[in-house]
Amino acid sequence: MVLASAKVPTLSLESFLALPETKPAQEYCRGVVTQKPMPKGKHSRLQSRLARAIDQVTEEKKIALALTELRCTFGGRSIVPDIAVIRWQSLPLDSDGEIADRFDRAPDWIIEILSPDQSVTLVIEKIIFSLNAGTELAWLVDPMAKSVTVFTAGLPWVYLAETDIQESLTVFAGLENWSITAAEVFDWLKI
Repeated sequence: MVLASAKVPTLSLESFLALPETKPAQEYCRGVVTQKPMPKGKHSRLQSRLARAIDQVTEEKKIALALTELRCTFGGRSIVPDIAVIRWQSLPLDSDGEIADRFDRAPDWIIEILSPDQSVTLVIEKIIFSLNAGTELAWLVDPMAKSVTVFTAGLPWVYLAETDIQESLTVFAGLENWSITAAEVFDWLKI
């Protein structure tokens, strides 16, 4: 018996990038387009507070810039991390010296905030892909488990807000004087 498989229509990266942007954003991987889930309250709150906290310690000193929902195209893929942190010297500029619209490289640090209806496996695969393409650091923030999983070149490390209360999360080089714990991150959910 021969099983026939349905051929999934594929799209080139160039064709995908020519499509209009959607909300929520779509991502491209190996010819397949997937849509990110619509952010909900906890996701949105954590995303805005994390980006603001990072910018407070990096922007004035021109260390890095935290950008939310930034399309990054590299390695034959186009992803939209919840937060992409780009080192200052790596920020692309346009001819007017302003921040460019296209980012054709891996972010230096990505932060993904897990939504209830999102596949953790696919998010981890995106993180691993990014690390292999040059990303230095990645955080996977899970509001349900109140955990932050930190990915670097070595093995991932899980920080639990309820048990690792005083343990600082790993940040990237240049931010060693900044300290934040998983407990502090999830305290932002209390209004």
